[in-house]
Amino acid sequence: MPKHYRPAGKKKEGNAARYITRSQAVKYLQVSLSVFRRLCIFKGVFPRDPKKKVKGNHHTYYHMKDILFLKHEPLLDKFREMRAYEKKVKKAVSKKNKDLAERLLTRKPTYTLDMLIRERYPKFIDALRDLDDCLTMVHLFAALPAIERENIQAERIHNCRGLSLEWQAYISRTHKLRKAFISVKGIYYQAEVEGQKVTWLTPHALQQVMPQDVDYKIMLTFLEFYETLLGFVNLRLYHSIKLKYPPILDPRLKALAADLYALTRYADAKDRAIGANDEESELRLAQLQDQLPANEPGALMHLVENVADDNEDDEETIACKTLFQNKTFFLGREVPRESLLFVITAFGGVVSWEGDGAPFDESNQDINYQIVDRPTQSHRFISRDYVQPQWVFDCINARIILPTEEYMVGKVLPPHLSPFVDNEAEGYVPEYGETIKRLQAAARKEILPMPGGEHDDLEHAQNLLAEGINDRTKAKAAAEKKQEMALHEKQYHQELKKELEVMQYTPDPNIDDVKSNVEENTDDVSPEQLVKDDENMAMLSMSRKRRGLYEAIKISQARKKANVEILERRKKNIQKNKKTSD
Repeated sequence: MPKHYRPAGKKKEGNAARYITRSQAVKYLQVSLSVFRRLCIFKGVFPRDPKKKVKGNHHTYYHMKDILFLKHEPLLDKFREMRAYEKKVKKAVSKKNKDLAERLLTRKPTYTLDMLIRERYPKFIDALRDLDDCLTMVHLFAALPAIERENIQAERIHNCRGLSLEWQAYISRTHKLRKAFISVKGIYYQAEVEGQKVTWLTPHALQQVMPQDVDYKIMLTFLEFYETLLGFVNLRLYHSIKLKYPPILDPRLKALAADLYALTRYADAKDRAIGANDEESELRLAQLQDQLPANEPGALMHLVENVADDNEDDEETIACKTLFQNKTFFLGREVPRESLLFVITAFGGVVSWEGDGAPFDESNQDINYQIVDRPTQSHRFISRDYVQPQWVFDCINARIILPTEEYMVGKVLPPHLSPFVDNEAEGYVPEYGETIKRLQAAARKEILPMPGGEHDDLEHAQNLLAEGINDRTKAKAAAEKKQEMALHEKQYHQELKKELEVMQYTPDPNIDDVKSNVEENTDDVSPEQLVKDDENMAMLSMSRKRRGLYEAIKISQARKKANVEILERRKKNIQKNKKTSD
């Protein structure tokens, strides 16, 4: 009898009943593999990894509940209807019935994913938590060229670009951007929307290379879902700041490829209109209140709500809003305009650029900083600073206006530190990171100790003395505990020995000598050895699972320490080479 033999008619149990292979699922749903993939992507159904694979390790498994979930999906009937429609069109074309084919093409069945969005994300906060991949995918396709052979149409590229710019305009208008980092892959951004941190990657504005080993059909299926999701999110966010969606842009600016600036102007114009309406409403209410009886002074004040009170900003938003306040920037034609326009306006600055559609030209005397990336300039203005684009990103990550001497045109830039890395947790703080810390402390009017002078102040010396006394007390207590344990162990061995000899136990007169010997031995033990002994004793009482986890933590700490030592060694070598070259 085979090992997995099941008599006929007996009900399946265990993993055989809970999981189903992909081929069995396709056969069960009576759809093609491509339709099954699309349905799984839209519904959020992913393969499972059961502990016991009944059909073998070379199969892909799905949970039976997920397949039953797909079976009753209305979208499945729509896909079947579309398949039947394609067969009808193909049959009419093959029979050269042009009239029937034209009539069928005008009645093509369509579907929407609106109900799927509401089903997968019952609350708006759920959609925000799942927005990272969505934004990255939409920004990626917004930078891709339209390719017919891969079914990447120009209409979808324009739609992705519009959705991405609408998202950036909202983040810029509400000052929700928190971090930005330039890497080889692109520019990483992180925003905080309604308490949720959203991180996405935007590719550089360069010619994109389309690799051949990528399945673009799968990516386009994900993109179809993400477009609908981002449209719903943008709709909710725009309505939260009392703006109409989709926004109506200036056609002149849109033709000049200044869509983000057009969206910013649209938001500012709506804010001015709302502010004017609020002032008019307050004036009318004041006139009406003069006509009310004295015992009803605030009877009509509930009719108007102040928008500014509803959207009170937190401290971090206020800091981001005022970083570049009253600062005017001008962008050269060689710098990435869209990313700098997005970042500067998100932190309260005013931006213009070289080209058509700019709000003001280069000769404006109010310009404080000009962002350029060319070593030579045709003419320079003395009233402004000429800096490289990295200065803007370093300023927003440090939350202060950094000195421009290190970022002047033609100079070697300082290292661009990632805001996504916690240097304190990693155990290594770069030299430029220490410099930024001191500049931040100076901006907050705090006093930091000088490098190498931490042990000179009296307060730190007292702290060190207190720590030394505490360590000494702990070491003494540990030594006494170890001495007591040794005495009990000696007495226990003596009891065992005398029980074997069938003799009555009497206290050993030499116990005082043993005690003095133990005291002499424990006096020589260092606190580090005592801590190590305690760790060994704790490890003996651990379970195998906890011991493995503890060893993994120790290995991770040792690896991190080795990496820090490598970085320190490299730093010393670089400094040594600089001294020898000088």
